[in-house]
Amino acid sequence: MKKYILPSIKLTAVFTVILCILYPLFISFAAKLSKGEGSGEKVMLNGKAVGYKLIGQSFTAPQYFWGRPSAVGYNAAGSAGSNKGPTNTDYLKEVSNRIDTLLKYHPTLQKSEIPAEMVTASGSGLDPNISVKGAEIQAKRIATYRHLPLSKVLKLIETHTEKPLLGLFGPKKVNVLALNVALDQISK
Repeated sequence: MKKYILPSIKLTAVFTVILCILYPLFISFAAKLSKGEGSGEKVMLNGKAVGYKLIGQSFTAPQYFWGRPSAVGYNAAGSAGSNKGPTNTDYLKEVSNRIDTLLKYHPTLQKSEIPAEMVTASGSGLDPNISVKGAEIQAKRIATYRHLPLSKVLKLIETHTEKPLLGLFGPKKVNVLALNVALDQISK
Protein backbone atom coordinates (compact mmCIF):
# COMPACT_ATOMS: atom_id res chain seq x y z
CA MET A 1 0.00 0.00 0.00
CA LYS A 2 2.80 2.44 0.93
CA LYS A 3 4.56 1.93 -2.40
CA TYR A 4 1.58 3.53 -4.20
CA ILE A 5 1.27 6.65 -2.05
CA LEU A 6 4.44 8.50 -3.17
CA PRO A 7 3.86 7.88 -6.92
CA SER A 8 0.23 9.00 -6.50
CA ILE A 9 1.31 12.24 -4.84
CA LYS A 10 3.90 12.87 -7.59
CA LEU A 11 1.36 12.16 -10.33
CA THR A 12 -1.15 14.48 -8.68
CA ALA A 13 1.47 17.24 -8.45
CA VAL A 14 2.47 16.84 -12.12
CA PHE A 15 -1.14 16.94 -13.36
CA THR A 16 -1.92 19.88 -11.08
CA VAL A 17 0.90 21.87 -12.69
CA ILE A 18 -0.13 20.82 -16.20
CA LEU A 19 -3.89 21.29 -15.87
CA CYS A 20 -4.08 24.16 -13.39
CA ILE A 21 -1.13 26.29 -14.52
CA LEU A 22 0.27 25.40 -17.96
CA TYR A 23 -3.02 24.69 -19.76
CA PRO A 24 -4.75 27.92 -18.60
CA LEU A 25 -1.64 29.93 -19.56
CA PHE A 26 -1.63 28.32 -23.01
CA ILE A 27 -5.34 29.06 -23.54
CA SER A 28 -4.88 32.68 -22.40
CA PHE A 29 -1.94 33.09 -24.79
CA ALA A 30 -3.92 31.59 -27.68
CA ALA A 31 -6.88 33.87 -26.90
CA LYS A 32 -4.63 36.95 -26.96
CA LEU A 33 -3.59 36.01 -30.50
CA SER A 34 -7.23 35.87 -31.68
CA LYS A 35 -9.20 38.77 -33.21
CA GLY A 36 -10.90 39.65 -29.95
CA GLU A 37 -7.67 39.49 -27.95
CA GLY A 38 -9.32 37.12 -25.50
CA SER A 39 -12.14 39.49 -24.60
CA GLY A 40 -14.58 38.49 -27.34
CA GLU A 41 -15.06 39.65 -30.91
CA LYS A 42 -16.89 42.97 -30.73
CA VAL A 43 -19.36 43.98 -33.43
CA MET A 44 -19.05 47.66 -34.25
CA LEU A 45 -21.53 50.16 -35.73
CA ASN A 46 -20.49 53.76 -36.38
CA GLY A 47 -17.37 53.28 -34.26
CA LYS A 48 -19.31 51.99 -31.24
CA ALA A 49 -19.43 48.44 -29.91
CA VAL A 50 -23.02 47.14 -30.20
CA GLY A 51 -22.40 43.60 -28.99
CA TYR A 52 -20.29 40.50 -29.28
CA LYS A 53 -20.33 38.13 -32.23
CA LEU A 54 -20.64 34.97 -30.15
CA ILE A 55 -23.30 36.12 -27.66
CA GLY A 56 -26.92 36.31 -28.77
CA GLN A 57 -29.04 39.39 -28.15
CA SER A 58 -32.74 40.12 -28.06
CA PHE A 59 -34.19 41.71 -31.17
CA THR A 60 -37.97 42.16 -31.07
CA ALA A 61 -38.61 45.14 -33.35
CA PRO A 62 -40.17 44.04 -36.64
CA GLN A 63 -37.54 45.83 -38.76
CA TYR A 64 -34.79 43.54 -37.39
CA PHE A 65 -34.01 39.88 -37.84
CA TRP A 66 -34.99 37.93 -34.74
CA GLY A 67 -32.64 35.40 -33.22
CA ARG A 68 -33.24 32.20 -31.39
CA PRO A 69 -35.32 32.54 -28.21
CA SER A 70 -33.47 32.53 -24.90
CA ALA A 71 -34.58 30.78 -21.72
CA VAL A 72 -32.47 33.24 -19.68
CA GLY A 73 -33.34 36.51 -21.41
CA TYR A 74 -29.91 36.61 -23.13
CA ASN A 75 -28.19 37.09 -19.75
CA ALA A 76 -24.58 36.03 -20.36
CA ALA A 77 -23.96 35.81 -16.61
CA GLY A 78 -26.73 33.24 -16.26
CA SER A 79 -26.23 31.11 -19.35
CA ALA A 80 -28.56 28.10 -19.24
CA GLY A 81 -31.36 26.26 -20.93
CA SER A 82 -34.86 25.94 -19.55
CA ASN A 83 -34.56 22.20 -18.79
CA LYS A 84 -38.20 21.84 -19.80
CA GLY A 85 -38.98 18.75 -21.83
CA PRO A 86 -41.38 18.34 -24.77
CA THR A 87 -44.17 17.10 -22.48
CA ASN A 88 -43.99 20.07 -20.09
CA THR A 89 -47.20 22.11 -20.49
CA ASP A 90 -45.47 25.43 -19.70
CA TYR A 91 -42.85 24.72 -22.36
CA LEU A 92 -45.49 23.76 -24.92
CA LYS A 93 -47.36 27.00 -24.20
CA GLU A 94 -44.14 29.04 -24.68
CA VAL A 95 -43.44 27.35 -28.01
CA SER A 96 -47.05 27.81 -29.10
CA ASN A 97 -46.88 31.54 -28.25
CA ARG A 98 -43.66 31.90 -30.23
CA ILE A 99 -45.27 30.17 -33.21
CA ASP A 100 -48.29 32.50 -32.96
CA THR A 101 -46.00 35.55 -32.88
CA LEU A 102 -44.11 34.38 -35.97
CA LEU A 103 -47.36 33.69 -37.84
CA LYS A 104 -48.73 37.11 -36.83
CA TYR A 105 -45.75 38.91 -38.36
CA HIS A 106 -45.45 36.50 -41.30
CA PRO A 107 -49.05 35.84 -42.44
CA THR A 108 -48.02 33.93 -45.58
CA LEU A 109 -45.86 31.53 -43.57
CA GLN A 110 -47.19 28.05 -42.86
CA LYS A 111 -46.66 26.54 -39.42
CA SER A 112 -44.79 23.62 -40.99
CA GLU A 113 -42.27 26.03 -42.59
CA ILE A 114 -41.05 27.42 -39.25
CA PRO A 115 -37.54 26.17 -38.40
CA ALA A 116 -37.36 24.66 -34.91
CA GLU A 117 -34.65 27.06 -33.72
CA MET A 118 -36.99 30.02 -34.23
CA VAL A 119 -39.37 28.77 -31.52
CA THR A 120 -37.15 26.73 -29.19
CA ALA A 121 -34.43 28.09 -26.92
CA SER A 122 -30.87 26.83 -27.17
CA GLY A 123 -29.09 24.96 -24.38
CA SER A 124 -27.01 28.03 -23.48
CA GLY A 125 -29.73 30.61 -23.99
CA LEU A 126 -27.13 32.72 -25.84
CA ASP A 127 -27.05 31.25 -29.35
CA PRO A 128 -26.03 34.12 -31.70
CA ASN A 129 -26.88 32.28 -34.91
CA ILE A 130 -29.92 31.08 -36.80
CA SER A 131 -30.19 28.85 -39.83
CA VAL A 132 -30.32 30.32 -43.31
CA LYS A 133 -33.98 29.25 -43.51
CA GLY A 134 -34.63 31.03 -40.18
CA ALA A 135 -33.32 34.25 -41.75
CA GLU A 136 -35.04 33.73 -45.10
CA ILE A 137 -38.52 33.33 -43.59
CA GLN A 138 -38.06 36.80 -42.04
CA ALA A 139 -36.83 38.50 -45.22
CA LYS A 140 -40.25 39.63 -46.47
CA ARG A 141 -41.10 41.25 -43.11
CA ILE A 142 -37.75 43.05 -43.02
CA ALA A 143 -38.11 44.27 -46.61
CA THR A 144 -41.62 45.59 -45.87
CA TYR A 145 -40.70 47.40 -42.64
CA ARG A 146 -37.47 48.83 -44.06
CA HIS A 147 -38.94 49.69 -47.49
CA LEU A 148 -36.22 47.66 -49.20
CA PRO A 149 -36.49 45.34 -52.19
CA LEU A 150 -36.85 41.71 -51.07
CA SER A 151 -33.96 40.76 -53.37
CA LYS A 152 -31.65 43.13 -51.47
CA VAL A 153 -32.56 41.58 -48.12
CA LEU A 154 -32.08 38.05 -49.50
CA LYS A 155 -28.69 39.08 -50.93
CA LEU A 156 -27.71 40.42 -47.49
CA ILE A 157 -28.59 37.05 -45.95
CA GLU A 158 -26.53 35.27 -48.60
CA THR A 159 -23.55 37.58 -47.98
CA HIS A 160 -23.67 36.94 -44.22
CA THR A 161 -24.12 33.17 -44.42
CA GLU A 162 -21.26 31.35 -42.70
CA LYS A 163 -20.32 28.07 -44.33
CA PRO A 164 -19.67 24.88 -42.34
CA LEU A 165 -16.17 24.47 -40.87
CA LEU A 166 -13.92 23.05 -43.60
CA GLY A 167 -17.07 22.65 -45.69
CA LEU A 168 -18.02 19.58 -43.64
CA PHE A 169 -18.69 20.26 -39.98
CA GLY A 170 -21.95 21.87 -38.93
CA PRO A 171 -24.72 23.59 -40.84
CA LYS A 172 -24.71 26.89 -42.69
CA LYS A 173 -25.67 29.67 -40.29
CA VAL A 174 -26.26 33.39 -40.05
CA ASN A 175 -25.06 35.60 -37.19
CA VAL A 176 -28.10 37.69 -36.23
CA LEU A 177 -26.21 40.65 -34.76
CA ALA A 178 -23.86 40.95 -37.75
CA LEU A 179 -26.84 40.70 -40.11
CA ASN A 180 -28.78 43.41 -38.24
CA VAL A 181 -25.75 45.72 -38.18
CA ALA A 182 -25.34 45.27 -41.94
CA LEU A 183 -29.07 45.93 -42.34
CA ASP A 184 -28.75 49.21 -40.43
CA GLN A 185 -25.81 50.20 -42.61
CA ILE A 186 -27.67 49.68 -45.91
CA SER A 187 -30.85 51.30 -44.60
CA LYS A 188 -29.21 54.71 -44.03
